[in-house]
Amino acid sequence: MPEPASSHPSSPESPRGVLGNALLANFPGVRFRRHTVPFVDSVEGARAVIADLPLHAASAAPIIFTTVKSAQILAELHGSGGVVIDLLGGHLRELETSLGSAASEQLGQYHGVGDIERYFARMRAVEYAIEHDDGQSMRALDIADVIIIAPSRCGKTPTTMYLALQYGLLVANYPLTDDDFPSDGLPATVDRFASKCFGLTTTPLRLSQVRHERRPDTVYSSLAQCTLEIRRAEDLYRRNRVPFLNSSTKSVEEMSAVIMQSMRLRS
Repeated sequence: MPEPASSHPSSPESPRGVLGNALLANFPGVRFRRHTVPFVDSVEGARAVIADLPLHAASAAPIIFTTVKSAQILAELHGSGGVVIDLLGGHLRELETSLGSAASEQLGQYHGVGDIERYFARMRAVEYAIEHDDGQSMRALDIADVIIIAPSRCGKTPTTMYLALQYGLLVANYPLTDDDFPSDGLPATVDRFASKCFGLTTTPLRLSQVRHERRPDTVYSSLAQCTLEIRRAEDLYRRNRVPFLNSSTKSVEEMSAVIMQSMRLRS
């Protein structure tokens, strides 16, 4: 099976990295080795990337995903022998025509502070997420955009942090433990904020595997305990009309999208 290298000028978590990976995901039968080259801002930098291509390409031509705006740098990449996929390309030209203005070639504008208020809102959201991770703080839950509830190791923390960092949402998360199940209602801590709650679940086997990596050969990681906790959590969600999703086969991006849509949240 051919194993071309793919290179894109930002981290895989950035919008352009996500787009590159989304395109590659349409070819599940092909294995890709990914190599990220950030901030290529000169012809010399492009030449250095081109010189490294043989190190990353295997039996097929390398695929280069790029958001470079400089015509000179693009020309260098197009002369590399690789398959160049310009993720801005025609869309940028369409915007220039529509707006009657030329796009700036300044590098890294997406990664800059940009809208200062939006930037600080995201930083506040991250601080809020850290303070309210795993039920550490119950302060100011009334201003939360969403409160994620789930048994331990179902994906609460990464989803919380993604929603905060990417969308500036105020997200708290609360772990469901054995102490929370004697009653039919939500835990007292979050019960009055039921309309803000969103639940996560997973499969008992997957939960057992994840917990085993943390605490092997314990009751906590046993399949019986995981099965009990998942069943209790899902029953709790249904009784209290808390929307929930199974995290076992979903990425943090997918889970975040579902949560935002279900809770009608906007960044």
